[in-house]
Amino acid sequence: MADPQRILIIDDEKDVRDSCARILGKAGLHVDTAWNGTSGLSLIERNQYDLIFLDLIMPGSDGLTLLKHIKAIYLETPVIVISAYGTVKTAVEAMKLGAYDFLPKSFTPKELRQIVMTALEEKEQTREQIYRRDQQEQAKYPAQIVYKSEVMSRVMEKVERVAPTDSTVLITGESGTGKGLIASLIHQMSPRKTRKFVSVDCGTLVETLFESELFGHVKGAFTGAGVDKVGKFELAQHGTIFFDEISNINLEVQAKLLKAVEEREISRVGSHRLIRVDVRILAATNQDLYKAIENGQLREDLYYRLNVVSIHLPPLRERREDIPQLIDFFFDMYSQRRQAEVKSISAEAKKLLMAHDWPGNVRELANTIERLVVLGRHGVIEPEDLTFAEWRTSRESTKVGLTLDDVEREHIIKVLERFQGRRTEAARALGIDRSTLREKIKRYGLE
Repeated sequence: MADPQRILIIDDEKDVRDSCARILGKAGLHVDTAWNGTSGLSLIERNQYDLIFLDLIMPGSDGLTLLKHIKAIYLETPVIVISAYGTVKTAVEAMKLGAYDFLPKSFTPKELRQIVMTALEEKEQTREQIYRRDQQEQAKYPAQIVYKSEVMSRVMEKVERVAPTDSTVLITGESGTGKGLIASLIHQMSPRKTRKFVSVDCGTLVETLFESELFGHVKGAFTGAGVDKVGKFELAQHGTIFFDEISNINLEVQAKLLKAVEEREISRVGSHRLIRVDVRILAATNQDLYKAIENGQLREDLYYRLNVVSIHLPPLRERREDIPQLIDFFFDMYSQRRQAEVKSISAEAKKLLMAHDWPGNVRELANTIERLVVLGRHGVIEPEDLTFAEWRTSRESTKVGLTLDDVEREHIIKVLERFQGRRTEAARALGIDRSTLREKIKRYGLE
């Protein structure tokens, strides 16, 4: 069950505090109260609040100064000032300083509930805008799993069993096998499907910004932190957070991530206030995590926290019976998107595609089909179109006695040569991302 939203009421009048707490408590909100500015700030320093009520006139407290202090450390949290009729001018000044609205002390329970619900809804809409902008920047697979093989049937059976639960899931498999798609599917099949699915690409995040991206930061936490920032955990509140290539997170951040996984509490960079987060955690990696633990690159306790349920996606070369269906699926999709004149793929061309080992897996296959659709010169894609698109089957490049790693190394060298060392273009042609290509270049000594 989701934690209730948290409200703080700072007012020196006990009747006001008690009535507000009673009315909002009945509305399902968690309410804390403080009788002066000092006790209010003490609570703010320890807790994260979704909304704050502030009386501007309290003995020993300058309401406007207190408001400035609250907004400096709690930029995105709406502050509603409570004012008597004689302090309307002061309330207007408070609005200029960042207050969300003001409420006369003659308010009715209905007016109190209305202003609170409106403020919370607007705050949620702001987060939704951040979420949508974040989602637009992420390249996604089509939300569909295409398979025929027995091995993928077993994978899907496990997905269907774990999705309705809140268990943490670790998804493993080579680059391009569809780990992100499986994570998205688990979310779509879960009780959280109407909430956010926030993806964190740990392979592309700058190491120094890991902590800020995950947990957010407060204004002034470090050079360049000009405003408060909502982190991925808060953005995924009540939904699902997915860590792609989890092994790329440094050890210092791993320790804080472990705390978040265990206690479902985080604190922003530069702040000691604890924020309760209600999220389901999914993670994925293409690395051997046992080896990462042995090499001191991954905390063993974090591994066991993430590996509650494991799902392994086999490489495409181990489920070749899925390739014809995948070819047809991607061909139909890209033909419609590109409004291409190409109508089909010949049986001979399909046989050549079937013979390939697909080191980039489903992603490489998808990119290859898109390239063939774009470059196809006739109504039907024939073997010569594969040559025209500068594609080579694994049979043409494989030599007797070579291991799969040897073949992959040779193929990467040829692609890099074709694009004169331009890694972005080479990665796109291989059907993998730049971070994966960088890892393979390092592994095969191609620097």
